[in-house]
Amino acid sequence: MSITSNILMIRPVQFAFNAETAVNNSFQTPTIGETVQEKALQEFDTFVEKLVQNGVEVLVVQDTKEPHTPDSIFPNNWISFHENGTVCLYPMFAVNRRQERKQHVKDTITQHFHANRIFDFTSYEQQNLFLEGTGSMVLDRENKMAYACLSPRTNKDVLKDFCAQMNYTPITFIANDVDGKPIYHTNVMMCVADKYVVICMDSISAEHEKAYVKTAIESSGKQIVDISFDQMNHFAGNMLQIKNKLGEPLLVMSSQAYLHLSTEQINTLESFNKIVHSDITTIETNGGGSARCMMAEIFLPSKAK
Repeated sequence: MSITSNILMIRPVQFAFNAETAVNNSFQTPTIGETVQEKALQEFDTFVEKLVQNGVEVLVVQDTKEPHTPDSIFPNNWISFHENGTVCLYPMFAVNRRQERKQHVKDTITQHFHANRIFDFTSYEQQNLFLEGTGSMVLDRENKMAYACLSPRTNKDVLKDFCAQMNYTPITFIANDVDGKPIYHTNVMMCVADKYVVICMDSISAEHEKAYVKTAIESSGKQIVDISFDQMNHFAGNMLQIKNKLGEPLLVMSSQAYLHLSTEQINTLESFNKIVHSDITTIETNGGGSARCMMAEIFLPSKAK
């Protein structure tokens, strides 16, 4: 099972620009003179509504004011859920993001789903080694491949540990933005779906690494949909394929990402699945993450009767 219809999303109470993450997230820009939380909440609720209207099961958990967690809207970085009942907890670069691992979120998950094993990688924080979940790794769950561009937030040794525990093959490479700076999360430059991969190949500057990644994708039987630096900068790599309750695949992205795709790219993607997009500009601008970052896929067995 490579895609799910169950999604965890965290409803923000104090969403804001996070200076601790901005040091290596070039996508973040603080919005001046606006009620950021109010706009973000509006965008969040509209996004959830669109997913629900399209038949997706969304488990919404309300964030708490204390401790203050400005990035809680991006849960996929600290936790992931797997179909064998495994939950993984990840080491986070920003100290204030470590507080997102709130007990009430974990409790809500276990009320609805069976979790029988936890792999806790958070002790790596004491060594200043990080692996920020499905932000740092883009998982091909079907073929057990973990794509990862190495950066201050994505450490090779922690990735190896994850892959050993979860029986994945690591596909590591270096990816830089148009200014030559390391891309902070793999999921802003690529998205793995069931039959295709959306990826900014230009961001992988070393030709041998580019060939390595291309071969890995093609060996998994997936078509490459290449995006430009400009499209990546508008979050066109930050997409997630999920499915609705009828089992129909959907590709979810922000409206900004959608508007920066070419007609040809849209036609290609729509030949595989319906596209669902929502305007989350305030969240993208201040948070430096987009639609994919807001959704933690739940593959755990359901407790529903």
